[in-house]
Amino acid sequence: MIIIPAIDLKDGKCVRLRQGRMDDSTTFNDDPADQARIWEDLGARKIHVVDLDGSVDGKAVNLPVIKKILKTVKAPIQIGGGIRNEQTLAMYLDAGAQNCILGTMAVTRPDEVMAMVEKYTTGVSIGIDAKNGYVAVQGWTESTQLRAAEVAARYDALHPFSFIYTDIERDGMMKGPNIPATLEFAQSVASEVILSGGVTTIQDVRDALPLKAHGVSGIIIGRALYEKTIDFKEAAELVAHV
Repeated sequence: MIIIPAIDLKDGKCVRLRQGRMDDSTTFNDDPADQARIWEDLGARKIHVVDLDGSVDGKAVNLPVIKKILKTVKAPIQIGGGIRNEQTLAMYLDAGAQNCILGTMAVTRPDEVMAMVEKYTTGVSIGIDAKNGYVAVQGWTESTQLRAAEVAARYDALHPFSFIYTDIERDGMMKGPNIPATLEFAQSVASEVILSGGVTTIQDVRDALPLKAHGVSGIIIGRALYEKTIDFKEAAELVAHV
């Protein structure tokens, strides 16, 4: 299990949102590539980068910034937000991303995404963003009537790189992760799962450790690292011994 620091991009800057609301953001670094270097220097084994503007607009809005991040650090980078076609996916992979996250497409165009998972194998992760167990799309601005496990079942047999499971109600709210929902989701798939949303204290990290036995291989942390309610090195050392 690893700790994965998050870099969320809005207007070219490193920000954090609350519950995915674009009108409720806090800027933590005007230079996201510099922030990526900070995480790498602290020992991050992977960095989670999301184009928030792209997730709403459906295209690679912060592409220049992301390319700069990829050139600045050697740590593996996973990219999400606004990847709505194979061309964008291939572009990021060719630019050096380890894997890309498909969220909205995985719900709205499953046949295309299944073909992309089969073609790019370990280059594709499936983002499952859930609120009360139901999946949301378009940068969390639209709700669906699909359950998280229902969406995941379409792709699990194809062995995507991972599933990124995010509890929207917890994301950026500093209230702790939804451990029961994450456990339920992880038990429903055979592929690796990354926990995201709400991790606030080192105790939250401890509470997530038993999920390793159910296939949860990483924990994405954002606001808590920036606001220093969690020390990255302490958290990384804690999960390294699981």
